[in-house]
Amino acid sequence: MLFPGFEQKRVAGEGAEINLRIGGKGPALLLLHGYPQTHAMWHRIAPKLAEDFTVVCADLRGYGDSGKPATTPDHAPYAFRAMAADMAKAMATLGFDQFFLAGHDRGARVSHRLTLDHQARVKKVALMDIVPTLHLYENIDQQVATGYYHWFWLIQPAPFPEKMIGSDPEFYLRKKTGHWSGSSFKFDDAAMAEYLRCFKEETIHASCEDYRAAATIDLVHDRADRDANKRVTCPMLVLWGSKGLMGKAYDVLGAWRDRVSGSLEGHAVNSGHFLPEEAPDETYAAMLKFFKA
Repeated sequence: MLFPGFEQKRVAGEGAEINLRIGGKGPALLLLHGYPQTHAMWHRIAPKLAEDFTVVCADLRGYGDSGKPATTPDHAPYAFRAMAADMAKAMATLGFDQFFLAGHDRGARVSHRLTLDHQARVKKVALMDIVPTLHLYENIDQQVATGYYHWFWLIQPAPFPEKMIGSDPEFYLRKKTGHWSGSSFKFDDAAMAEYLRCFKEETIHASCEDYRAAATIDLVHDRADRDANKRVTCPMLVLWGSKGLMGKAYDVLGAWRDRVSGSLEGHAVNSGHFLPEEAPDETYAAMLKFFKA
């Protein structure tokens, strides 16, 4: 119902089986979702993008119906590097040596890592409502810590956050998504049902591991890239919600300037955090213009 004409597939990633939907025609475009959602978040724009692209909407490892491998003490199985490797392998399995890439929230962070680790694979990348992970951790204040409190709560040792979220996962998910979206926005009922269906015990744990990795091993990778002056080489588009915290707390475009050696452009969208769902027409238009230029 959410993706008419799309085919559902499960393909091998680099250590986790990846659930995805694929549809359309033209150059390949991979879309990656954020926390605490699934690939269903693209339902308002993926069918329109499929008129010009072969669109792949994938669940990240640990989320949705994708695999949830066992973790390790260093959280490496849930590092952005591992998630990016999954997507590079999945796209190769589908027959796409090169592709366009867009990510929102955690998916944007995976996209950033994918463009660094697999530079020859990504032709252009669009990142939505994030600043670089290392930049956020090194430039935190009370406003950001209050709005993004989960960055510091989910990283607490297991099973503390898992137990608390698991006591009423529907309340938590609805509260969290409502907190980030515009005050008048209502999620599509079918999409919300998918988020709730997938937000179960193993997903809650895996998503906590995602954030634990971001506060540890991902920062090691990011600092190594900074020391080596490793930058994104493909053209980058950065979008953020004008009503969201990122745009209020940071110079979003400025935060990316020293991370990119290719072209960089971006602007705010009249939206809260969930651009593809809250402002689908504006987000679609910006993506189409960028990827077809």
